Amino acid sequence: MTQLAVSIPQAATMIGISRSSLYLLFQDGSLTPRKSGKRTLILVSDLERYVSNLPSAEIRSPKYEAA
Repeated sequence: MTQLAVSIPQAATMIGISRSSLYLLFQDGSLTPRKSGKRTLILVSDLERYVSNLPSAEIRSPKYEAA
């Protein structure tokens, strides 16, 4: 069974950012934390939506100088 929600440390690990960066996403409204008693949870579907809406990266090949 797949998880519907994860803890803050799990969420940060899943999308490859720090916990501090995750809290910044809460502050700017990019992600919504949920409460279950004392636990703070983030819906996996919210994490997937956030990551899928990130802009595409432009990858440039490194420039090598001829020796």
